[in-house]
Amino acid sequence: MKTKTILTVIMAYVLSVCALAQEKEKRFGFELNGGFALPVSELDGAKLNPGVGFEGIFHYRFMPHLGAYAGWGWNHLNADDSFAGSDMDFEETGYLLGLQYQRKLGKSAVDWFVRAGGLYNHIETENPDGDIINDTGHDFGWQVAAGIDVHLGKNWSLAPGVKFNSLSRDTEFENAEKQIDYKYLSFRVGLIKRF
Repeated sequence: MKTKTILTVIMAYVLSVCALAQEKEKRFGFELNGGFALPVSELDGAKLNPGVGFEGIFHYRFMPHLGAYAGWGWNHLNADDSFAGSDMDFEETGYLLGLQYQRKLGKSAVDWFVRAGGLYNHIETENPDGDIINDTGHDFGWQVAAGIDVHLGKNWSLAPGVKFNSLSRDTEFENAEKQIDYKYLSFRVGLIKRF
């Protein structure tokens, strides 16, 4: 057991030293992104309308092309008619954590990236007055994303991309069990500051 621990510590140290020696680019970043969302499933039989959302994400690149990201996000979709009534809003909020792989496109100032991660989110149902009438509670989901990172200079980047979120929750609404599958495709544009 001691040998495994020592080897793990040595490997982590060697990987971090190699990564630091190879790259002079900034390792940390903060991204704000937003855009519109297209639902790809119904919500317990309710057809959802297109919506909007945004995320705030911290990045940490721990190897030349591999990094981790963590943040908070919000997404809003609406349904004209649903199990909860007419003109209801469904808002997904919560946390995200994942890995990002990023590479340069040739010798240009543009990189491409892919992301995969987990969500710890909940879905609130709001009536037309903005009152929360149901909350599913937080649970796990997943997210995948891809896009490009256009370097603007002075450690700023513009990052247009597409992402897919999936969160399935069981909830009780008016003494009936409901299966909520909140899945959407989102087209986002992010602004990244590296430091």
